[in-house]
Amino acid sequence: MEFKTLRNIENSFQQIRLYAIVFAMLCLVVTGYTTWQSYHFAEQQRQKVYVLDNGKSLMLALAQDASINRPVEAREHIRRFHELFFTLAPDKDAIENNMKRAFNLADKSAFDYYKDLSEKGYYNRIISGNIQQRLEIDSMACDFETYPYTVKTYAKQFIIRSSNVTKRNLITSCYLVNSVRSDNNPQGFNVEKFVVIENRDIEVIER
Repeated sequence: MEFKTLRNIENSFQQIRLYAIVFAMLCLVVTGYTTWQSYHFAEQQRQKVYVLDNGKSLMLALAQDASINRPVEAREHIRRFHELFFTLAPDKDAIENNMKRAFNLADKSAFDYYKDLSEKGYYNRIISGNIQQRLEIDSMACDFETYPYTVKTYAKQFIIRSSNVTKRNLITSCYLVNSVRSDNNPQGFNVEKFVVIENRDIEVIER
């Protein structure tokens, strides 16, 4: 009788130990699954950007991979550089301010072209002749298959005098390389080997 009681106690201990092991394994599985789901949820939340619309409603915008927007940013960088570099007013301070901002987007090749025009008296003639100059981009041919990216820009240049408007055809080429983003260079590109291929008069319109 005593032996049978000891056997029952031993079996009870074995059952309790088995239940404890099963319970511990179940806890580990639940903890692991919960941890994985938490990381997965956190990753999904990082892919979302919440935008406040005019301080009233909350809109959800999905954040896109930065590489998807690089071609758009590249074209905007080229557009901004050309607008700053070729838009001129008959004001020395305005010209210098535009040039400084353009130089933040390009390497020394842009400064060399500016220096060459300056030595030829181009900017002095703009100021003394009270001439306005503006640029309109027609199109860009960008090759994003090879790095650095090659870009050819086609534009129209308008030189506005009191007596007439001279319309010019402007074609430039350059390379684009990745750079550090900053307030002065929000797209994070740098123009290299900037060259003016063509800049010729195509029409003169009397005012």
